[in-house]
Amino acid sequence: MTSFLPLSELRNKIDKIDQSVLTLINQRAELAIEVAKTKIAAGDDGCFYRPDREALVLRRIREINEGPLDDDVVMSFFREIMSACLALEKPLAVAFLGPAGTFTQQAAVKHFGQGAHCVPVSSINDIFWSVENKHCQFGVVPVENSTGGVITHTLDRFTKSELSICGEVEIRVNQNLMTRENDLSAISTVFSHEQSLKQCQKWLDDNLPGVLQKSVSSNAEAAKLAAEQESSAAIAPVVAAGLYGLNVLQRNIEDETDNTTRFLIIGDQKASTTGDDKTTLLISTGNQSGALHKILQPFAKYNISMTRIESRPSRQGLWEYVFFIDIEGHIENKEVSLALSELEDSVNMLTILGSYPRAVI
Repeated sequence: MTSFLPLSELRNKIDKIDQSVLTLINQRAELAIEVAKTKIAAGDDGCFYRPDREALVLRRIREINEGPLDDDVVMSFFREIMSACLALEKPLAVAFLGPAGTFTQQAAVKHFGQGAHCVPVSSINDIFWSVENKHCQFGVVPVENSTGGVITHTLDRFTKSELSICGEVEIRVNQNLMTRENDLSAISTVFSHEQSLKQCQKWLDDNLPGVLQKSVSSNAEAAKLAAEQESSAAIAPVVAAGLYGLNVLQRNIEDETDNTTRFLIIGDQKASTTGDDKTTLLISTGNQSGALHKILQPFAKYNISMTRIESRPSRQGLWEYVFFIDIEGHIENKEVSLALSELEDSVNMLTILGSYPRAVI
């Protein structure tokens, strides 16, 4: 027969471990304060957040984790420790698409942790503006969804900004229908962000045929409107239901079960290479034959994988376009540097929007 330790003894062991863990966390925090003092003494009074350093720490934690906690849980725990320690060094302000309860806020918290001060703004343009004008050190902007596709407002804003991409974060998106009403038959209008409406189109057609669909600036704004207007509903994250006093009538109504949104971290900072990076480029070729081939050829020559390419009107000439391209690797890598050097000679404009660590979790 298997024997077990008494419950009181097990609890005593847990209490001692908790005490040790707390002591070590506070020791780490004290070291973080010393790091800040050292940086300030060296003349660095700017932002102490380093996306490359954080990515390397989290990847190392994942590599040495032996369980039974899974990697995502452990990395989330350490991200919060780093976030709290960074807040002791210097508070970090991060702009996101508000109001409270949006997926962009979830992405900001996932990437920077609860220690960051998340600042809600009303549009993607305002996120850029807040960082450009030093009101926030960083911003979080959505760039693409696995179901709804690219977010054009974000791409277009990059053409007018000198900010760099210094990180990325991906979140699994669960869409939920919430309302003041108690039944689907009472709903005459559904509010949501245009991307969320696209992600739930089949469900809406099957379950709310003929109901008016209204696009608004964010999912949280949709929840706010649904709370104010009778016979209306919103598609938004579950957290928004609690914030705005709504009933969740149906959970997980997204058409694709692996619905994921990718967000970019924007700021003035440049990230160093980590060994697992991506680079985003903005390229203009002008209206010329074989333009796309000229772009692709150097990447093929140096065996550089391209993970995404999007074209947008250049707004400078009829039928002229700019290309947004994501490639694997960092501009400090030899092959990437050589490819970009050759590419620069065959295009009208080549702007490196940023080299940054690939999303860790």
